[in-house]
Amino acid sequence: MSPGIDTTLASPARIYDFLLGGKDNYGVDRAAAEEIIGLVPDAPLAARLNRAFLTRAVEYLTAAGIRQFIDVGAGLPTQGNVHEVAQRAAPEARVVYVDNDPVVLAHGRALLETSSGVAVIEGDLRRPEEILADARVRELIDFDRPVGLLLMAVLHFVTDEDKPHAHVRRLTDALPPGSHLAVSHGWTGGLGETAFEAAQVIYRRTGSAVQPRDPGEVERFFDGLDLVAPGVTWLSEWRPVPGRGVRPSDPARSCLLGAMGRVGER
Repeated sequence: MSPGIDTTLASPARIYDFLLGGKDNYGVDRAAAEEIIGLVPDAPLAARLNRAFLTRAVEYLTAAGIRQFIDVGAGLPTQGNVHEVAQRAAPEARVVYVDNDPVVLAHGRALLETSSGVAVIEGDLRRPEEILADARVRELIDFDRPVGLLLMAVLHFVTDEDKPHAHVRRLTDALPPGSHLAVSHGWTGGLGETAFEAAQVIYRRTGSAVQPRDPGEVERFFDGLDLVAPGVTWLSEWRPVPGRGVRPSDPARSCLLGAMGRVGER
């Protein structure tokens, strides 16, 4: 067992891995995930829709000419990682994965850093300066050229007390014009307060309280950016590809909002 890995405490990243059908999780993570599924039966669907949104976002960005990405709160490697999607369209694309979970870092470095143009670094969204100053980030990312900044299902683990909007603004302020920010974020709309509060108890046991935000609060992360149509919407409704993937008849089943914004000229 790698040092720093506590297998007695569930991890949001490993819970998400289980919901996606992955195998990089422990009994405590599976137990927590099963509890969540009991409260929110659509949790596995939401995880898949989030992964599909990530794929569409990266495809959109590569089509727009972006060749470098920073994925903060990247989670465990699975199928359809950012570099795999980006490098299908642009083999020269470079990706830095950022996470603070020891299991994510151990698995990510073992599986991903043999890939060309890929790095896995320890970092926390609540400390944006450390991410921006990291040697591997500076080695792979040219901040004079457009960057795709990805914050997928991570911001709802940062409470207002920790000033997430300020941290996101610090990251986007470091990006040149033509860069984009893509966000997916939990919301209780369509879920119901009772189920959410019960699920919140489970996540608190992981040491990560969940703070959902409504569309207006999510849109604030894009202050100063140009929102890409259709703006803030349920994940399945953000630029769906006809005939590909699951698109529930009730978009609220995703439990997550998605949006993208472009950095304009300053």
